[in-house]
This record gives sequence, C-alpha cells and structure tokens, in this order.
Amino acid sequence: MQLNSKNVIYEDNHIIAINKPAGLLAQGDKTGDKSLIDLTKFFLKKKYNKPGNVFVGLPHRIDRPVSGSIILAKTSKSLSRLTKLFREKTIKKTYWVIVKNKLRKQSETLIHYLKKNQKINKSFASNEKKEGFLKAELQYHFLKKLENYFLYEIKLITGRHHQIRAQLSHIGSPIKGDIKYGSKRTNKDGSICLHARKIEFTHPIKKENISIIAPVPKHSIWATCEK
Repeated sequence: MQLNSKNVIYEDNHIIAINKPAGLLAQGDKTGDKSLIDLTKFFLKKKYNKPGNVFVGLPHRIDRPVSGSIILAKTSKSLSRLTKLFREKTIKKTYWVIVKNKLRKQSETLIHYLKKNQKINKSFASNEKKEGFLKAELQYHFLKKLENYFLYEIKLITGRHHQIRAQLSHIGSPIKGDIKYGSKRTNKDGSICLHARKIEFTHPIKKENISIIAPVPKHSIWATCEK
C-alpha cells in the first residue's frame, strides 16, 4: 500500500492530514505491518525529494479497521502543540457510523463507563460507575436511512479506547462489520463502517481555525451517504 495525493486532505509546512484507508495501522505494532507513519514519511520524502530522514509525528490515532481523517505533525514543534490540544480536548472530532439497528432517538447523549481489557484489546461498557471504569460520553444524531441500515453522526465528548464501538454495541446497535463488538458478519474488506468524517481545531502554529472533512470510502454502502 502507498499513499498518494488523493489521500491528503490538508497540508502545510507544519501538519498533514490524511484520509486513512480502513485496514491501515496508524502506528507500527507487533505485526510489523507498514503503518500510516511509514507511508507518510515515504510520501513526503518522494514528494519533496528529501535526501535525509523525514519527521512525522502522530498526536492521535484511529483504530485499524476505521477509515477517515487523521492529523500528523511535520515538525516536533507542531507535534507537541497538537498533542497538548488533543490532551486538553479542544479538538472536535466528528464520525459517521452505519448500524443495522436503529438507535432509540433521533439525537441523544450517551454516557457509559468503559474498562479496557488489554489482553483481548476490547473495552467493556457499564451503565454504572465501577472501580477501574472510565466515563465515556458521546452525542449521536440521525442523518439518513439507507437501504438496510442507518447512518448517524457522532461527536465525541471523551476519547476512550474503542469508545464508539463499545457504547453502540452496549445499547444493541453494533457497527456494521464490527464482529468484535457484536455485528453478525464482517465486511468483505475487513473494515468496520466507522469513518472519522471531520476534525475541527485551531492550527497549532498559525492559530487559524481549521476544518478538515474526509470523503467517505469508495464502497457501495458508503456511496449513498454523501448524496
């Protein structure tokens, strides 16, 4: 897999935003598979004909089977400032999600408590606060009825491990293709129908307001979502 200019949804001297394909790791892990960081370094090295090492920093991540917008830093200064913005939760992230089972309301705020099981890389949700469980909060809004599914927009209030996946599963609406969290079947390409649609933030260097929108994947079920 290689990145090309079509994957780039924003770039300046300080940051680059990529529309990550589902199935690509954001950061290297024990599998040894190529990651978004590796591919972005190669892309920038080739684009600008750089002779030495290329700096690429990752201030946040999205899960491997998830597609969509992810910001990378091109300098250490922008990395430290972006990391601070994410830590302070001043960066707004909006996701699109496709589910089989319609959610109970048009719009709602969901509050649960999540605990990550490191061994199986899965988070479990509780309605009540328990020891070791962290508060997880999101807002959802109905967007569109698809042929056999429903499209929702989700705004994250907190940023927990597998938060959207775990919370939607907990209320009986697992994400299409997400068998880890209760979907009955996988998607053919191994993706789940969760897409990081938009990121809004204040540029760490220029101090301008930036809004980045990632086009949806070119799969049949997503094709009707932007129409």
